[in-house]
Amino acid sequence: MSRGITVEKQRKRAPSQRSLQTKARILDAAERVFAERGFDGATIRDIAAAAGVQAGLVHHHGGGKEELFQRTVARRAEELSQRRLEALAARKAAGPLSLRDVVGCFLEPYIRMARDGGPQWLAYARLVAHVSADPRWRGLAAEWFDPTARVFIDEIAQLRPGVSRPAVAAGFVYSVAAMLAHVTSAWRVGALAGAAGEVPEEELIAFCAAGVEAALRAPDH
Repeated sequence: MSRGITVEKQRKRAPSQRSLQTKARILDAAERVFAERGFDGATIRDIAAAAGVQAGLVHHHGGGKEELFQRTVARRAEELSQRRLEALAARKAAGPLSLRDVVGCFLEPYIRMARDGGPQWLAYARLVAHVSADPRWRGLAAEWFDPTARVFIDEIAQLRPGVSRPAVAAGFVYSVAAMLAHVTSAWRVGALAGAAGEVPEEELIAFCAAGVEAALRAPDH
């Protein structure tokens, strides 16, 4: 087969700009619908309507509902992981780490993107909350979130030698839960406080660091 024919076939296989834009629009819509209704409450028809396309196009670009859910979760996971690891590497290069530093390097990139990255990143925060709360997505979390989480758990364990791994993991998971509540439920804080406004990022990180410290000192561990 000549090189010219090979190149021509590659061109035919390459997705067009229009196709890429349609796929991105479908994934954005899936992100919003899954975030609002959860996996069980969402339908392909809902996602198609939100994207402004036919249901057949959703199947073409995303597969079935479960595959589409997994693709939607995976889409931003790599970028988020990279931001967290870069924050940790930069902080380690600046000098010795504290527990607050480690917790902050994990939480801050997520909080920043949910706050400043536009409505899709906020929807993604709600989507991750669904994944974190549902054991059926254990495999999805293991593939896209656990490798980075283990890096941070290792850092905490190095700061507290002799503390059991379950204690470190428990404190870490509790802090992630607080972060998800901060990102997705700020309205609830305002409702209970009787005033508008959000909890400052620094206060959340201090709260989570103190919570991790408390978990590390728990007698049961």
